[in-house]
Amino acid sequence: MKKLFNIIDQYKGVLPSALMVGIFMLIPILIIVVYSFMIPNPNGGGRTGFSFDFFQKLFFCRDLFDNLVFSTGYLKIFFRSMWISIIAVIVSLLVGFPVAYYIATQNADRRNFLVLLITIPFWTNLLIRTYSWILVLRDTGLVNSMLISSGIINEPITLLYTEGAIILGLVYTYVPFMILPIYASLERLDIRLIEASRDLYTTHWGALRYVVIPLAMPGIIAGSILVFIPSIGAFIAPELLGGGKNLMLGSLVQLQFSSGRNWPFGSALAVIIMAIVLIALLIQARNSRKNGTEIVH
Repeated sequence: MKKLFNIIDQYKGVLPSALMVGIFMLIPILIIVVYSFMIPNPNGGGRTGFSFDFFQKLFFCRDLFDNLVFSTGYLKIFFRSMWISIIAVIVSLLVGFPVAYYIATQNADRRNFLVLLITIPFWTNLLIRTYSWILVLRDTGLVNSMLISSGIINEPITLLYTEGAIILGLVYTYVPFMILPIYASLERLDIRLIEASRDLYTTHWGALRYVVIPLAMPGIIAGSILVFIPSIGAFIAPELLGGGKNLMLGSLVQLQFSSGRNWPFGSALAVIIMAIVLIALLIQARNSRKNGTEIVH
């Protein structure tokens, strides 16, 4: 018993943090994992028992003769979610990197003001911000009205309820998560390094490729992870801007817990999303450790 008290006294500094992580993170995750192996209840929730029904439902469905046949329906949703999330990361990087570089090259007062502008969208509810894009993208919205009034087009272009609209919504929502880590990396950039590369007769692209991008790589990796993780589980943008026609994993989870009343399957999908997030975080940790080792050498 005395040894136990000594261990508690030794780690009492981290005990409150461990309790917070256990109560608000580990226990909810454990509940989701347990639900994913339960038997679905038609009225919602799950019944006690052990079932791999979610594995079967992911890859198979029953035909008119109640036979199991291979189905790609949920796999299409999975790959669509991955594809849209990766495109959102790429677009966010193309938009966020120049913005972060511009902010990092300004004086201190101007940098603080520009960073404040980047965070302003977070002051407004995400649902309201996403609804505003409906007013912009719909057939009678701002974009089509401007194009028609300028004579570029004669009839509205379908912009809303497409994968492009979903990607736009994801980029608009999460691009600050790309800008801020890259800015944090570039903030420590010594401008003299770029000047030295120019003195060695390198081009602007050469200075960007061999000086700026390598120094910004930790921020690029962190920003990509921060954009990819919420994008893969997003459901507000797919529901509102995609019109429910382009389901993603987040929307599918929401449907299973609401109208589908299949909590075990919804929990299984949530576990899959968490597994994808864990893999992404492990990749980031591995790259960070590798970069740290290279710096030491």
